[in-house]
Amino acid sequence: MVVILGTPNADSSEIYAVTCSSGDPTWAGPLAGVALGLPVYHILESEVKQQIDPVLYEQQIGLSEMALDAASIIGAMLRARATPPAAK
Repeated sequence: MVVILGTPNADSSEIYAVTCSSGDPTWAGPLAGVALGLPVYHILESEVKQQIDPVLYEQQIGLSEMALDAASIIGAMLRARATPPAAK
């Protein structure tokens, strides 16, 4: 199972990624301290994008990709995946 996010900014992307992999970092929700260990990617990342028909991707995601700060979102996802679970 893989989690694919479509969150609109780097902060929300990183929080959701950490929550799905290591547990709720705010310790406020039901996943506080629950490390699901799920791999998490954002729809804007090339690893995901290359798996989707280019015409469909452009129809469904193209406008969002142009409007969002993709570099910041992708950076947040890389940080979330690179940080060891204990440090999250």
